[in-house]
Amino acid sequence: MAAAGLAAPLSAPLAQRAALIAVDPVVVEPLRQTQPIQGRFVARKAGPIAAQGRGAVDKMLVSVGDRVAEGDVLAVLDTDRLEAELARQRANVGYREAQVSGAKARHQQANQELARVQRLRKSAAFSQARLDDLANASLQARLQIAEFTAVLETAKADLALAELDLKRSRIKAPFAGVVSRRYIQPGAFVVDGAPVVDLIDDRSLEIEADVPATRIVGLEPGLDVAVELDNREPQHAVVRAVIPEENAMSRTRAVRFTPKFDPSAVNAATGAAVTVRVPVGAARDVLTVHKDAVIEQGGYYVYIVEDGKAVRKRVQLGESAEGRFVVLDGLEAGMLAVVRGNERLRPGQPVTTGEGSPGSAKPDEDAKPTAEAQPEADARPAAQAKEAGKGAGS
Repeated sequence: MAAAGLAAPLSAPLAQRAALIAVDPVVVEPLRQTQPIQGRFVARKAGPIAAQGRGAVDKMLVSVGDRVAEGDVLAVLDTDRLEAELARQRANVGYREAQVSGAKARHQQANQELARVQRLRKSAAFSQARLDDLANASLQARLQIAEFTAVLETAKADLALAELDLKRSRIKAPFAGVVSRRYIQPGAFVVDGAPVVDLIDDRSLEIEADVPATRIVGLEPGLDVAVELDNREPQHAVVRAVIPEENAMSRTRAVRFTPKFDPSAVNAATGAAVTVRVPVGAARDVLTVHKDAVIEQGGYYVYIVEDGKAVRKRVQLGESAEGRFVVLDGLEAGMLAVVRGNERLRPGQPVTTGEGSPGSAKPDEDAKPTAEAQPEADARPAAQAKEAGKGAGS
């Protein structure tokens, strides 16, 4: 969008043709001082995958570096003994079920005989001794049902364990990741809990940093912080948790940060270094200008646009803040600073942004991101912070 009043006057001499530029507003925005803390990438899911059964290793289906999905089979144990045990337990369950069925049949028969004798109570054929024997037989049969049922349940539990052992002979990945180490080879014998492979979920990486206890105040979950990776653009992460355990030697506490970027896109790996900029004080409002607007010519200057012409302003700069410089003197909020095409400008030269020119902007009072800067002890003056290139704008 073209800024108002940037068209070149018709009366301008031919030698002063309007220069095509891009502008960016000088704005007031919150600035938070930060301290760099060395951190590292860590995996939320990582560690050894253990065998849950015992037996000889029949097959190893993965190698170091292989990527696996959740549920993929990593290794297979020899199943001959397990299958035989499963068959034995199934046979035992069948035998115990037959015992229960027999006890129920005897109980039913005893009850029928008991009922028949009870109907003869007033008859001369009635025998009290026979009645007592049948009552006792019914009771014994009922007790056998209870006993055999309990034994059957135990046999079913043993069968379930045999089925589980056979199922666990196929060692599966509990989560997706990359195999980083292999502990066993085919033919080895493993027991419950023995490690088989190490697995790292490299797609759920987060950042851990040991933050001085004096800097913990204000690191609330959800707080946005800047992070820096080697030779890459600054990124952002949010505080996930402050671990309530302090290192007595270093007087630091571990803080976990969730990246707001895809770690795999920056080729991150567990243990890789990353710098976290931890806030050390409350944010304050400062006047800032885009770094590409600053020109070094025996001092620091910024071209601004006034009445369609370029006006050079000498400025005094403070610390850098995410692609911008704090302005201590020389500019005011709302001015349009030239960020592209300023290398060849001359004071008073007509300028235009052209239609749809990139970088042209007007101040937006509703959009003021929080910039971050180094703490004052580490802050560099603009003269040192800015690179030696003489035209910051191309």
